[in-house]
Amino acid sequence: MTAAPASVRVDAWLWAVRVFKTRSAATAACRAGHVKIDGTSVKAAQPVRPGQRVTVRRPGHEQVLEVVQLLTKRVGAPVAAAAYVDHSPPPPPALHAAVPRRDRGAGRPTKKDRREMDRLRGL
Repeated sequence: MTAAPASVRVDAWLWAVRVFKTRSAATAACRAGHVKIDGTSVKAAQPVRPGQRVTVRRPGHEQVLEVVQLLTKRVGAPVAAAAYVDHSPPPPPALHAAVPRRDRGAGRPTKKDRREMDRLRGL
């Protein structure tokens, strides 16, 4: 039997716990500076150990994960979820406005109608 590793590359761990779909996507995120360990930007080969906090910045939100278990291979979702503790802040409430609909048979909007719609949308 092989012993559990003392550390794993951060890109491999993020891929193994299903934060990214591919390992190359995890590597690209590290290269772009979107991945931090304990508040410090890291390269893809940076080792991660249990107890460290990995922060992943995504469009619209930020994930803060505490490493509990090291994984080198991609595993099933329940096992992957047990490998970290999620300390992410709750996402901001999304405001969904109803999409305005034109009456059936009203035809295409005029230039004036389009300008009013743009003004309502804030464009």
